[in-house]
Amino acid sequence: MSAPGANNAVDWLVSAAADPGACRWEWERNPLGVTLLPAGRLWDVLIVDGTLGAPALAVLRRVLARPGPVLAGSGDCRTGFFVPAGTTGRWLGTGVRGAGRGTWIAVPYPGRATGGVRWLVPPDAAGTLTDPCVLELALHEAAASLAAGRA
Repeated sequence: MSAPGANNAVDWLVSAAADPGACRWEWERNPLGVTLLPAGRLWDVLIVDGTLGAPALAVLRRVLARPGPVLAGSGDCRTGFFVPAGTTGRWLGTGVRGAGRGTWIAVPYPGRATGGVRWLVPPDAAGTLTDPCVLELALHEAAASLAAGRA
């Protein structure tokens, strides 16, 4: 069973696909609950090591009413923050991988458990994304806390 609001979030996510209807149809029937969606159309994803991503997300939750979608990779080894399309082309930080135009992201169906990738912050129907400037500051604060042994 899907979580409340998941259908609207699915509508928003599949709108990034070339054929949203076909994508949604296949995704809803996929026993793994995961699909590949193209980055760079509606959003980019900035991916960091999970040891930095978790404290950065904690900072975002303190300063934002609602951060944009955030994914955790299998075993929480990676954290992916959804940011506006085009961000990866302008990102200069080290230790951050970008998924933008021409790349694909494995995305779990909102509200369903999967065996691998999962939502730390599920998408909303409004298409809320994290401001890259705020994310950069959160990453800096998280890195400083880790270096000082506070995280």
